[in-house]
Amino acid sequence: MLTEWRRVHKRMATSLPSSHDKLLFTPGPLTTSLAVKRAMLHDAGSWHFEFNTLVREIRGRLLKLAGVRDDYECVLMQGSGTFGVESVLSSTIPPNGKVVILINGAYGERMLLMSQALKIAAVPLRSAEDKTADLAQLERLLRKDKQISHVAVVHCETTTGILNPIEEIGRLVSAYDKTYIVDAMSTFAAVQIDFGAADIDYLVSSANKCIEGVPGFSFIIASRSHLLSCDGYARSLSLDLLGQWKGFEKNGQFRYTPPTHSILAFAEALDELDLEGGIEGRAARYKQNHKTLLDGMRRLGFRSYLPPEIQSYIITSFYYPDDPKFTFQDFYRRLSDKGFIIYPGKLTQVDLFRIGNIGRLFPADIKALLNAIEETLEETEIKMETES
Repeated sequence: MLTEWRRVHKRMATSLPSSHDKLLFTPGPLTTSLAVKRAMLHDAGSWHFEFNTLVREIRGRLLKLAGVRDDYECVLMQGSGTFGVESVLSSTIPPNGKVVILINGAYGERMLLMSQALKIAAVPLRSAEDKTADLAQLERLLRKDKQISHVAVVHCETTTGILNPIEEIGRLVSAYDKTYIVDAMSTFAAVQIDFGAADIDYLVSSANKCIEGVPGFSFIIASRSHLLSCDGYARSLSLDLLGQWKGFEKNGQFRYTPPTHSILAFAEALDELDLEGGIEGRAARYKQNHKTLLDGMRRLGFRSYLPPEIQSYIITSFYYPDDPKFTFQDFYRRLSDKGFIIYPGKLTQVDLFRIGNIGRLFPADIKALLNAIEETLEETEIKMETES
């Protein structure tokens, strides 16, 4: 009887989930705190006054975090960050408008695909994936094509980790009196963004990025005057940005079922951001994570892809080792078995993998990952060219 009990107990123990999740070194979804996870252990009525009060508070806190004046509005939109970007494109560009999309990675390309699906006239302005936009070329476009009404850019292209100069771009867009859309998915709340200096009309970010919540909704910080001028432009019912804002203003409610548990988690994540010292405090931790990662990977012999002047501290791309024994699939699985999830590369011309520094990660976690990478290199007998 005792032997049978031990057998059953051992089987149960091995089938129970670990108390520690694998650490996510990705650009999102991210590793979250235990408190954020626990916040989702409650149910909330989407029409209940307490939940609507929480939504109103979150909208106000995001505006405060953005540092904008009272002529901006915050609109929450169900779905991932992609839904938020598509909401802005589909709702704010007039039928006869045209958008210039600055592209140096996969997420700029995705905005172009959205525009094409929505039958919106779009001009792609591409640059190499390790280069920022050619502003002289953008100015020539703005001067030549009077139909252009909007310009859109991704702040941090997590395809590589490049940081695009949104203030310089914004000044140029403003000089030609165009509407400016910034995808700040992976920077908002961890990189200081000066709305005034950049003259941003629409900024889009997501719950599961630098605020360290969980997936479920995106949010848009929008100039009220621009938003109100978009009546009748929406090409979608559920992604109608102005319609969503009107719903919040009318009764405090989402028009359609909200991600209640994600919003409960997000409120907790905002509290944790405040406790860390806001954007400045979070940026300091992410910068230290990035420095620890870069120093350690160089010590191991890895080369980063981007030059430092355009490299963000959000995510970093590294070249594959030259040793033919290296395969990313094996490398990834071995690190996963040790409790660390990294990210594959997104470029088609260069073999890279990516490691993120954001989420509930600290320098000690980065060092643990580096130790796991070193162990993996030893296990697979991969030779690296380390610095002397």
